[in-house]
Amino acid sequence: MKKYNKITPEGTRDLLFEECLVRRHVEKTLTDVFSARGFNEVVTPGLEFYDVFDPEFSGIGQEVMYKMSDKRGRLVVMRPDSTLPIARLVATRLQNLPKPIRLFYTQPIYRNNTALTGRSDETVQTGIEMLGAQGMRVDLEVIVTAVEALNRCVPNFRFELGHAGFFRALAEQLPISEDQREDIRQAIESKNYAALNTILDGLAPSRQVTAMRSLPRLFGGEEVFDRAASFCLDEKSANTLTYLHDLYRALIQFGLGDKIIVDLGLVQRNDYYTNIVFSAYVEECGDAVLLGGRYDELLKRFDTPMPAIGFAINVDAISKILLGSGKAEKVLPADVLVHGETGFEIQALQYASELVQKGLKCENSIFEERSKALEYAKICGIKRVDCIGNTMESIAIAQDGENYEAT
Repeated sequence: MKKYNKITPEGTRDLLFEECLVRRHVEKTLTDVFSARGFNEVVTPGLEFYDVFDPEFSGIGQEVMYKMSDKRGRLVVMRPDSTLPIARLVATRLQNLPKPIRLFYTQPIYRNNTALTGRSDETVQTGIEMLGAQGMRVDLEVIVTAVEALNRCVPNFRFELGHAGFFRALAEQLPISEDQREDIRQAIESKNYAALNTILDGLAPSRQVTAMRSLPRLFGGEEVFDRAASFCLDEKSANTLTYLHDLYRALIQFGLGDKIIVDLGLVQRNDYYTNIVFSAYVEECGDAVLLGGRYDELLKRFDTPMPAIGFAINVDAISKILLGSGKAEKVLPADVLVHGETGFEIQALQYASELVQKGLKCENSIFEERSKALEYAKICGIKRVDCIGNTMESIAIAQDGENYEAT
């Protein structure tokens, strides 16, 4: 039987040194933004019951979830999404808090990407959820928080703004099944014009079909609203477009004119989005580094109806971008290696603790012989060795030559 004890499962990987440093830097940078705006951290279990992510309303296919059973035979999954567990948490433990409830999280999600194509099955996300409030002020605050968070890490991003309700309003006017609606949604999301036309060619010609055919091309600046106005064939679609236009103008006033794009073809798979949706892209990454939107109906599924909005940022993707740019923090050697001569091991440890309290990065020598400690320091790039014995001797290590130099 073949053993897999020296490799990681497909879609996962180990992180080393600089990768860990940059991930922690990104996490701290983002969470500092969130906490400064009054959001409080929560952590949900890595294991949840399958019912929390019921595909009928979550939009997360069961084939995507890592599934197993607990000791009672109940179906559980490794968390594939953070918004749904937070909705469960709010509905069961936080429902009596004053509204709005401001939460943030930093935790991994697990999704089985069957095709992989370079995607990871384990992805660390950090994001916010604001629950119990709706309206323009709330939507603006959440989007501005997203923009500020990205600006702190990768300021060269592109922000896309859409409305889930616009697609739904058009789809409701077409004589199609739920499966056909999903096929259309996938074609629009991927801007696969050939697949979209093949589906729509099977329907009788109508203004609604023409509108749906045009949806993936409705992206750009403010001119998109004029182009889309002719496709508003009912009050619902007209209202969604008006609200989105007002939000867009407010964001332009905030100073996002060079970053924001309107995309009415922005129709993510998550079926719980009901209103505005948004995403952000960075040139160095093919997938969105941020996804979010409003999900006003989701809390009803947990018997605690309230409006809500949030977003998630892909920490791993941003970390990879920073590593590739050369801007990530480097792993530096210790400032000092402390070597205790035989019989002075405890004194050496005490001395090392004193150096750490002074702010130095200090490593303790585990070698019996001084020569081996000096050689180790040279190999590791440690420029100073403090030897503790009857007296303390500080030795500067000449990194480029072969000589040791006492000071």
